[in-house]
Amino acid sequence: MKKVECIIRPSRIEELIVAVEKLGINGLNITQIAGYGKQKGATNIYRGVEYEVKLKEKLKVEIVVEEDKVEPLVDAILEAVRTDEVGDGKIFIYPIEETIRIRTGEKGVKAI
Repeated sequence: MKKVECIIRPSRIEELIVAVEKLGINGLNITQIAGYGKQKGATNIYRGVEYEVKLKEKLKVEIVVEEDKVEPLVDAILEAVRTDEVGDGKIFIYPIEETIRIRTGEKGVKAI
């Protein structure tokens, strides 16, 4: 099993959810985060005063899948969230040693 974690623009979450559901993946977690990379911050003006906002709002989406679903999932994420502009985000893939469903005690792929 693998955990696919992606950092995306909040405006692209609906497209991502639709793409994930089309693959038959029915579980994901979403966390609101803030950060910056190459996109850096933005300069805004409030009541005539210019100020810099360093952190951009993003969403972190975590999905645990079987290894054979990783490549189709990554392809679906790329297609759903890419805008071809700086700040589209990143995808990280981690190995998962074990998964246990708390309610039933099921382990491994059955627990996903």
